[in-house]
Amino acid sequence: MGPVRVFVDGLSALRFDDGTPVTAASGIAPLGDGWLITQDDATFAAWHRDGGISPVRVLPPVEGLDRFTEAQGTKRLKPDLEVACPAEVDGEAAVLLLGSGSSARRKRGVLVRLEDGRPVVAAGDLDLLYERVAQQLGLTMDQLNLEGASRHGSVVRWYSRGNLAAGVASGSVDVPLGALVAAVLGRVDAGSVPVGQPRVYGLGAVDGVGLAVTDAIALPDGRELLSAAAEDSPNPVDDGPVVATALALVDGGTVLDVAPIPEADSRVHKIEGLALRAVRGDQVQLLAVVDADDPAAPSAELELRVDLAP
Repeated sequence: MGPVRVFVDGLSALRFDDGTPVTAASGIAPLGDGWLITQDDATFAAWHRDGGISPVRVLPPVEGLDRFTEAQGTKRLKPDLEVACPAEVDGEAAVLLLGSGSSARRKRGVLVRLEDGRPVVAAGDLDLLYERVAQQLGLTMDQLNLEGASRHGSVVRWYSRGNLAAGVASGSVDVPLGALVAAVLGRVDAGSVPVGQPRVYGLGAVDGVGLAVTDAIALPDGRELLSAAAEDSPNPVDDGPVVATALALVDGGTVLDVAPIPEADSRVHKIEGLALRAVRGDQVQLLAVVDADDPAAPSAELELRVDLAP
């Protein structure tokens, strides 16, 4: 098999209609005629449509706050919604948002769907499910950092971001989508959701910094594209300098190829969310969103083109 090649065809800054920046963009999935983008530092998401970007409240304020920053000492309060994945609620299209699980406040799921064209939100605690996922992956709760997910029909493949410096590999488990949705809605106990056998992914390193999974998207043929970042951090949770990013083509638990993502605007962009726009033969078009780890900077949205060797 020949190499995968990645091209950046577009770059734009994400701002709400009032001019305030969309920050810490960490997941993206289709909603209605647009895309729902989750911010991991806020209690509201961004609905990006042709007419602009509007906020969608997905969780109530935490101690009166809707945004959280390390500089203000409020980072510990954030719900850290990292995953945006297509789903259904009672047959209607929805977006499933999931917390990272990296602290007690970050173990919630949120479902966003449209009624009469307006977003409707439901949220639920998933503590027991996060504990089972960590156990299945062989991780302690302080090592768990669930940052991405891909949908495969009736299954969600849920990814934990690793950190080679801390001896933690990136891994995934499969969870039935229907049971996960039911748990968020409170229709079943979160501890009853089945968790599949783990997969572990070795993606290599750049300049001595290991690549770790930040999101995933399923392709029509069952393979996946994983986004990965080489972030120089001592553990799977804390931020650090990002030396490179990449896309990995994966089939089941087998990594077929890892391709660098070119710099855009002379910068390495830490892609944390992927969405599939189109597949035409061996060419895949993606939307990607970036967490800049800067509360004052608008997140970037990248248009990526991926050429897969036949």
